[in-house]
Amino acid sequence: MKALAISRPGGPEVLQLVEWPVPQPGAGECLIRVQAYGVNRPDVLQRKGAYPPPPGASELPGLEVAGTVAEGDAAALAEAGLKIGDAVCALVAGGGYAELCTAPVAQCLPVPAGWSMAEAASLPETFFTVWSNVFERARLQPGESLLVHGGSSGIGVTAIQLAKALGSRVLVTVGSAAKAEACRRLGADVAINYRDEDFVEAVKTATEGRGVDVILDMVAGAYVARNVQCLADDGRAVIIAVQGGVKAEFDAGQVLRRRLTITGSTLRPRPVAFKAEIARALRERVWPLLESRRVAPVIYRQFPATEAAAAHALMESGEHVGKIVLCW
Repeated sequence: MKALAISRPGGPEVLQLVEWPVPQPGAGECLIRVQAYGVNRPDVLQRKGAYPPPPGASELPGLEVAGTVAEGDAAALAEAGLKIGDAVCALVAGGGYAELCTAPVAQCLPVPAGWSMAEAASLPETFFTVWSNVFERARLQPGESLLVHGGSSGIGVTAIQLAKALGSRVLVTVGSAAKAEACRRLGADVAINYRDEDFVEAVKTATEGRGVDVILDMVAGAYVARNVQCLADDGRAVIIAVQGGVKAEFDAGQVLRRRLTITGSTLRPRPVAFKAEIARALRERVWPLLESRRVAPVIYRQFPATEAAAAHALMESGEHVGKIVLCW
């Protein structure tokens, strides 16, 4: 099969189209004939040599795919209500940049009716991540408020739409007026251009001094102290990436006095059973929203697989709003 391999740690040019052995599905797995796959920041980090795949995962990059079931564990497929030939999207721990990819059946979800494969490929990584962190770990409730740093990213546009659809108020930070407007069109109640204004003061103004209930943070570093200032009493901040650095200094007294929670998680190394629970919740709570298009894909650009380097360069530029997808 054809695949895109990382020839050596480096820039986008190190992604090489190669012939690669077809992976074999094991117990509880299926083989997906991939038609489209999403590009995510962890792919970029892996390409640079900064984010190795977990033990047992394919060394090929790629964490989400959409395609048709080619073969697999019959019992697992039957239990999931799937069969050979079904159109599915799946979260994988690696190997997505290939014509064929194995996936745990428990991490496969049907392609929403009427959706293209490219649209379906834009779902798994961001929806699993947002559901796990915002709705399970941070316990965002209807009527509460959510602040999303990086509101125009793939994670951001997913968080905006899901939180709004499930009854929360959404604030975002972005780096340009155009991105702020894009987030408002997706449903964000408040979009703060951090280049033009202090987001702490903007959050306080927008919440009449109360602060927000939940923060989804992909920056960390110096943002942690500012998140503490943005949180309402009993607020929860979830860190899912450390683009601003791994070290932070903040007022722990506020955490004590106002009963704040600062937590975080990474999804890729978690066991299949954990991800299967997220998949079940998404199927029950989120898939109806996708079927009705109350929540819709936001694809900034599609590239053919042969232009993976250009897709990675676009991801690193930060120009995009939403997802970048590669198609065979």
